[in-house]
Amino acid sequence: MIKSRFTKAGDWVIAFLCLLVILACILPLVNLLAQSLSSPLAIVNRRVGFLPVEMTTESYRYVFRDPAFVRSLGWTAILTVICTLVSLGITILCAFPLTYEHLKGKGIFNTIILFTMYFGAGTIPTYIWMKDLGLLNNPLVLIIPNCLSVFNMIILRSFFYSVPESLRESAELDGANPFTVLIHVYLPLSTAVLATLALFYAVGRWNGFSDALLYLTEPDFAPIQLKLYQIINNLSSIEIATQEGIAGGAPQASEGMKAASVMIATIPIVIVYPWLQRYFIAGVSVGAVKG
Repeated sequence: MIKSRFTKAGDWVIAFLCLLVILACILPLVNLLAQSLSSPLAIVNRRVGFLPVEMTTESYRYVFRDPAFVRSLGWTAILTVICTLVSLGITILCAFPLTYEHLKGKGIFNTIILFTMYFGAGTIPTYIWMKDLGLLNNPLVLIIPNCLSVFNMIILRSFFYSVPESLRESAELDGANPFTVLIHVYLPLSTAVLATLALFYAVGRWNGFSDALLYLTEPDFAPIQLKLYQIINNLSSIEIATQEGIAGGAPQASEGMKAASVMIATIPIVIVYPWLQRYFIAGVSVGAVKG
């Protein structure tokens, strides 16, 4: 392929725009990290930029001294793993049968599934439904209602469509049943798309907040995002009380604790992302070959 000067210039422009987007995403995180490592006095005097001022780890030590926060962090990690595995399993079991052309009622199933993607019952009917099912204050309420994403199922189904039909026919001629075909033919070819969907599900569960806020009052089952919300609200109340003269201390001293809490809740999923990044583009691409 022959590229002109204009094509090369366009590539540089796109690369520059991508760099700006990356910086726009990274710089707030860098500033947050600097605040979490800066002294309260530096934060009060607004001397913190993208580098820590009078570096200290007191904010992190204070956060980790809270056993509820540590317990919530561990529970969220376990919950994320469970939800990811359950969601992947259900997504596979939903997508694979829809690839069979002779499946009776296939069109009806597709219509019902797509309908749930565009229309929902709403917050209050869903809350009443969860109550009738006995899922309120139950950890299963964080797993069951959102265990299947129709969008992710469509990506996986589209990838399964792209697998040559001859591979399945060959396995069936050798006596393989549908489960054997799925396990030994389709899944080994689906590493990239499954890793991508695992990333989608893991990030979604780790950042999940609204379901825990609506359906849980038991603090032992609070995920990290809900715990973070409670910590920030509590620290904000302390700041307001301090500014009104009700409590002593520096008005902005809790900003470092807020930043440390956010960083602790953000770092684990940021660490996981690079391990799955190489599958991300390939997984989305192969899952969009056919619809």
